[in-house]
Amino acid sequence: MNLSTTLGGERYVFHDLKEVLAKANEEKSGDRLAGIAAETVQERIAAKTVVSELLVSDIRNNPLIPIESDEVSLIIENDINEKVYGEIQNWSIAELREYILSNEVGDRELKRLSRGLTSEVIAAVTKLMSNLDLVHAANKIEILSTCNITIGQKGTLSSRLQPNHPTDNIDGIITSLKEGLSYGIGDAVIGINPVDDSVESVKRVLNATKDFIDEWEIPTQNCVLAHVTTQMKAIEQGAPADMIFQSIAGTEKAHRSFGISAELIAEAKDLSLKMGTGTGPQTLYFETGQGSELSAEAHYGVDQVTMEARNYGFARHYDPYIVNTVVGFIGPEYLYNSKQVIRAGLEDHFMGKLHGLPMGVDICYTNHIKADQNDIEDLSILLSAAGVNFIIAAPMGDDVMLNYQSMSYHDVATVLRTMGKTPAPEYLKWLEKMGIYENGMLSKRAGDLTLFNR
Repeated sequence: MNLSTTLGGERYVFHDLKEVLAKANEEKSGDRLAGIAAETVQERIAAKTVVSELLVSDIRNNPLIPIESDEVSLIIENDINEKVYGEIQNWSIAELREYILSNEVGDRELKRLSRGLTSEVIAAVTKLMSNLDLVHAANKIEILSTCNITIGQKGTLSSRLQPNHPTDNIDGIITSLKEGLSYGIGDAVIGINPVDDSVESVKRVLNATKDFIDEWEIPTQNCVLAHVTTQMKAIEQGAPADMIFQSIAGTEKAHRSFGISAELIAEAKDLSLKMGTGTGPQTLYFETGQGSELSAEAHYGVDQVTMEARNYGFARHYDPYIVNTVVGFIGPEYLYNSKQVIRAGLEDHFMGKLHGLPMGVDICYTNHIKADQNDIEDLSILLSAAGVNFIIAAPMGDDVMLNYQSMSYHDVATVLRTMGKTPAPEYLKWLEKMGIYENGMLSKRAGDLTLFNR
């Protein structure tokens, strides 16, 4: 495995695969904080050159985190289709990139290819791609998933309705829920982040949202984004949860800091299928975001793009209904400005799709990051063009519980109209029945909460 190159008369030598992958990454403040980023643009180009010449087998045969010490590595390794891998093991990463972007390669070919790719290989090819490459490649892949309804169809853009409330007040949650529904939001999931992570509070919110969904015969899913163990206890006590949620990471050590394990996620999946109210077959919801492993001091010197790819290798093992990256939420220590946030959003979406996952993005930023509303609106258009399955919407784009900025109900409706997309087919029929949509677009009654008066 050659880890050196000469550019402009200067020799660049990288000590191991971990170093060259880190230095081939686009500029990220998280990699800089970890002390693993390229020192100069020239060094970054040299690292990309070396990565482009590596073989798929070089990366698989030199694990960044050994399977003996990490269950995420073990899951990624065991899920590889050996027949597909055998066909591509001698491709260079540059050849892999050319194949993915080729006009002759589409959805079927990329889905088959993905079965032979480790997460680290997917991260490596991502580092060689421009933003437009990431948009173009991801748009080729159509990933359908089904819980109570099916989302992900070409020409659609689904959304998570996020009616969070700073005190988990049911009336406040339901009012925000009504407003979101009145703008056509919510086909991916009605998902609430609770302030109170107790079983009783989670049961109360699940019951309230499910009662509302049933009363109005809304074709969607509910979920309360408490810790997985809290949700499991609530379901065991009869709470109506269509899905079980959990944030995940790229290493076993990071998972331990979250209070989870591969075994626990498998138990949650089994419980959701046996006792949850979702029809399935997919009933899990995962959330990720670049930098979480560094926060947990569990990244082992691996760059945050490669770590994020490992999230998706772990996630695909459990066949989730939806996965989303919260791309600008953690803060400037990992993604410093809008350029880094936009790049990360496109990277995460592409890597998730190439893993075969139904990918969504929370297009967002915190108030101490160098980004603003225009930046996330730019990213929303890029991701819509890339075929993102769903995006997240909060009232007025301001989550008053989590204290960050996301897309608003109005923003998502505007993206749908601008990009010529609609909500998922089953949800669109309901919106038309309610008078919220007419002729494939929002009607004059959009935003009218009296639609939900009896």
